[in-house]
Amino acid sequence: MTTDLISKFGPCGLLCEKCYAFENGPIHYHAKQILENLGQFDNYAKRFVTLLNEPKFEKYQDFKEMLHLLASNNCKGCRQEQCHLFTSCKVRDCYKTKGIDYCFQCNCFPCNNTGFDDNLQNRWLTINRRIKEIGLENYYNEIKDKPRY
Repeated sequence: MTTDLISKFGPCGLLCEKCYAFENGPIHYHAKQILENLGQFDNYAKRFVTLLNEPKFEKYQDFKEMLHLLASNNCKGCRQEQCHLFTSCKVRDCYKTKGIDYCFQCNCFPCNNTGFDDNLQNRWLTINRRIKEIGLENYYNEIKDKPRY
């Protein structure tokens, strides 16, 4: 496995570069692009409520706040710092202690010491089994063009 490919994933198997909090990911990039392209749209949104008879423009400020959130995240990935998304994650510290790259490589896999809720625990299990089955590079090629969420 190449170090570059390993660094794209958290030790749990989630693809960090597709996370909304990842600073160099497509969500971050596109949110910034949308904000830049909308420019000073605030005034138009207010006018479009009556001018176009479209009440949905009243929600523009909420939309803009969400874009700012998505564009302002600066996580460098779980291997570089603590996860910004799952604050209860125990995988990051565990994998370092055990000297492995991914959970499936651990002799205790699968375990219940992840700190994840049931949904993420199930996803973690499925991802790690799949990486173990087909290898990291094949798994990356299988998911790289799919949305994370």
